[in-house]
Amino acid sequence: MKRFLAIALAGLALVPAAASAAPPQRASLSDIEDEVMCLVCGTTLNVSDSPQADRERAFIRTLIARGETKKQIEDALVAQYGKRVLATPSDSGFDLAAWIVPGLAVLLAGIAIAFAVVRWRRSRPAGQSGPLPAAAPGPPAGPGAKAGDGARLRSDLERYDL
Repeated sequence: MKRFLAIALAGLALVPAAASAAPPQRASLSDIEDEVMCLVCGTTLNVSDSPQADRERAFIRTLIARGETKKQIEDALVAQYGKRVLATPSDSGFDLAAWIVPGLAVLLAGIAIAFAVVRWRRSRPAGQSGPLPAAAPGPPAGPGAKAGDGARLRSDLERYDL
């Protein structure tokens, strides 16, 4: 069993090495259009019909005709138009916050909910899992309540069979 596990792990370790050794595939316009923004309308190139989007597509076609890779084309677009041409933020520097903050927010919300549930469960008497019992009958509480009001309320409730 240990031998099988060692062979399986060695095989899995070789898979990424084989994938990275493959030459980069030639980029196509459809590969890049959904990752690049039109600077005028703020939508991705695959849905934009503006003249600026047509100019960006022509620029991308020129780079594809030169045989550049997808990464080289994206770098050329950033050099030509700036970082805002990319549809997704980069995974370095300040842009990394766009990837981390939503995950942290979900994680913190989950932790807060877990603490609230634990605190809520601990506030119940031991051994009780249902709703809390009704308050024991006693003198009515609140301003203007008289001693006989509680008895009258109970008799009215019994009479109406609520």
